[in-house]
Amino acid sequence: MPDLFAADLPPDDALSEAGPLADRLRPQSLDEVIGQEHLTGPDGAIGRMVAAGRLSSMILWGPPGTGKTSIARLLADAVALRFVMISAVFAGVADLKKIFAEARELARAGKRTLLFVDEIHRFNRAQQDGFLPYVEDGTVVLVGATTENPSFELNAALLSRAQVLILNRLDSVALGKLLARGEAIEGRPLPLTDDARASLIASADGDGRFLLNQAETLFSIGEVGEALDPAGLAALLHRRMPVYDKDREGHYNLISALHKAVRGSDPQAALYYLARMLVAGEEPLYLLRRMVRMASEDIGLADPQALVQCLAAKDSYDFLGSPEGELAIANALIYLATAPKSNAGYKAWKAAARSAKETGSLMPPANILNAPTKLMKQIGYGKDYGYDHDAPDAFSGDNYWPDEMSPQTFYEPVPRGFEVKIRERLAYWHTLREERGT
Repeated sequence: MPDLFAADLPPDDALSEAGPLADRLRPQSLDEVIGQEHLTGPDGAIGRMVAAGRLSSMILWGPPGTGKTSIARLLADAVALRFVMISAVFAGVADLKKIFAEARELARAGKRTLLFVDEIHRFNRAQQDGFLPYVEDGTVVLVGATTENPSFELNAALLSRAQVLILNRLDSVALGKLLARGEAIEGRPLPLTDDARASLIASADGDGRFLLNQAETLFSIGEVGEALDPAGLAALLHRRMPVYDKDREGHYNLISALHKAVRGSDPQAALYYLARMLVAGEEPLYLLRRMVRMASEDIGLADPQALVQCLAAKDSYDFLGSPEGELAIANALIYLATAPKSNAGYKAWKAAARSAKETGSLMPPANILNAPTKLMKQIGYGKDYGYDHDAPDAFSGDNYWPDEMSPQTFYEPVPRGFEVKIRERLAYWHTLREERGT
């Protein structure tokens, strides 16, 4: 029975001319790989390993369509290793055991194996642990490919035995080169205006495979008369949806960028990241919850209306839904980004919570305790309490701290926004305390 996994694949020149364009354009050597020269060039990690003729296990981390599979195949060719490819989506423990047994048998005969595992993050922790002894003793050189952050998705033990190499998203220059190669192999240019060509490259979102599939569709339509402009191209081809998983790194990267753009008072960038997330299908109420946090953490009392604006946007979205309610979210976001910033309240709360944990169960001073019973009055509860509304300036200046604890300063308002007024009030009350000796 033929081996379904040990893919001593046919060379690219054996592929049918009718095969997919992306397959016909697979690079034949590492120097033909586009957009990853920082790895494959003479000074790159992969280039150095190939020059030395010795590979270490590695994890190739990068977006879809950036050449992970091609690089793995070319690595095996470059150092004369047997190439075996599996997908973690379809393979199980039994498949891995079979591959490891075959690799060990061949290793005894002097033939080493490069095992390429596509979507390696799909294996669970126990399955990932199964690689360790075979990687450690050199039975296989493991090359894993993942679109997810290895720090979150792969075992620390596996990561300690493999280099993590980061593949770049293909930029417009790299995608343009790839498109030119496609036109060269087809022997004709794409029927596009310059603007439409730029639109096609932009629509790929850094994914070379997607770009070539779109180009293949255009080549297949035959003569179109005049070259297609961007509108004609959009009508003919489907738009690529942004790469975005709500529970994975893309989600956290964008929400981090949104939060930091607001904190950095850049409403233009903030609107961009908000649109990125909404267009990709993010839940608007999640974004509103994060905006409420921004209002409390990064603006605070520098502009007390910031929190009000976020909650009003939440009510508006509840009332209108999408897409009309999204404008209320955008307006609230602009308010946050353009508001004066202060994390004084955030820092004060953190400091107060830390102090509360450190000081335990200290009693408040007796003068500010209620005395609803005779006994409590007899032991001094409420004695000499200064009722502030009866004091000059409605300020008694009493001590409110436990007797065993000196007064603390947790909240220090910043000289911006409404907190300027708060600073003035605190300074005024401090002066009154000094004048009254309290």
